[in-house]
Amino acid sequence: MAATSSRDAALVESLCAHFRAATSIDEREQDSIAEFVQSVPQLVAPFSEHADIRHVTTSALVVGRRGVVLHLHKRLGLWLQPGGHIDDGEAPAAAALREAHEELGMPVAHPHDGPQLIHLDVHPGPRGHRHYDLRYLLLADDVDPQPGEGESPHARWFGADEAFAVADVGLRGGLTIALRTYVRYRG
Repeated sequence: MAATSSRDAALVESLCAHFRAATSIDEREQDSIAEFVQSVPQLVAPFSEHADIRHVTTSALVVGRRGVVLHLHKRLGLWLQPGGHIDDGEAPAAAALREAHEELGMPVAHPHDGPQLIHLDVHPGPRGHRHYDLRYLLLADDVDPQPGEGESPHARWFGADEAFAVADVGLRGGLTIALRTYVRYRG
């Protein structure tokens, strides 16, 4: 059964078209794209974390002159990009921006030419869930993160080499694309 909301169905079709046209950065992303295109159109409510154990999530690869901002995930104990579930009716690009603001407590923005969906990673989530994580490029000024109450207090800038050293395998492809793409936006 496909998405019941016409908005969701149109968005899923748009995302599938985007990924069909994309060139994957590595084998992991290639496998993620194949699974996304095969599975997500079959979900009744693909953006709802409550409708199915498989759902679309979103995250932000936050870059700036100092490198990339990561936070130490409270439950997983891994340095990751900010991200999470998409609220009902929220656009994925807006959710990436919201999650980055919440988890990093610093001003971030989509590039001046609009949201850039640069990476996809499919991975296990908590409670047996499967996350189809849409990763957007966000830009940040040269300010330090100030995570809010309830968020991981450990968030900071990483240079490229250091970020790759602490990143899990699912993040490395996204980091590569984010750092390459950032070159277009440096002032």
